Amino acid sequence: MKFLKSYQPQKEGVQHLRILLHGPVGAGKSSFMNSVDSALRGRVTDRAKTDVATGSSYTLNYKTYKIEKDDQSFYSFVFNDIMGLEQNLNNGVQVEDIKLALRGHVRDGYKFRTDSPLTENDPSYNSNPSLDDKVHVLVCVVPVDSVSVLSDKVVQKLREVRLAARDLGIPQLAILTKVDEACPEVKSDINNIYKSKYLKEQVEKFSARLGIPINSIFLVKNYNSEAETCDDISGPILTALKQMVNFGEDYLNDL
Repeated sequence: MKFLKSYQPQKEGVQHLRILLHGPVGAGKSSFMNSVDSALRGRVTDRAKTDVATGSSYTLNYKTYKIEKDDQSFYSFVFNDIMGLEQNLNNGVQVEDIKLALRGHVRDGYKFRTDSPLTENDPSYNSNPSLDDKVHVLVCVVPVDSVSVLSDKVVQKLREVRLAARDLGIPQLAILTKVDEACPEVKSDINNIYKSKYLKEQVEKFSARLGIPINSIFLVKNYNSEAETCDDISGPILTALKQMVNFGEDYLNDL
């Protein structure tokens, strides 16, 4: 927590480290954003709205989230939430829109269209993005119990985004969510998150399918039914966040 509170990007011209969350519909992207906010603030928050009965994406706009510190200043990293990917071509976020977001071309508040990507003549297109506008860390969010059943089309889209980020040199991590729903022993005790053979197998499968190294894949339980925060849930969330910040800072310093 001390590291995260004191963190400031060293790169000139960068005020905030920008972390983009992407993944399939219903993966828990918005819930993860809320969980980071909750873990850092020590109380359960619900700023990024979620839908427990997700059939299609609940996040429709490109939105930047800042997280407030105790002293009413803000942490020096921000999250961007994005519409979820879907199997069909004209459903969910367009892969091209995610690529544009990586390069800083998507303005905050842009409402995604499922049938066509953002165009250069749209008012929401940022034609001259600064380094501060660009994404510095890409995070793929997927429910751990859907790793084995992700459709080939969704995997293809995730891979396409991954390769685009690779070409830009942007570091990448993955968050596998809903560990308690996928594993009864974790549901009974969250501390079993690192002991579960099933969860370990899913991490290995996901790494093989997407090509993300195992040490860049993090298992988390999002805050959803809890009324208060607790260290056992916040711990894995903050560990993943610290690695995001470390990866992003290294990326900026190498530019």
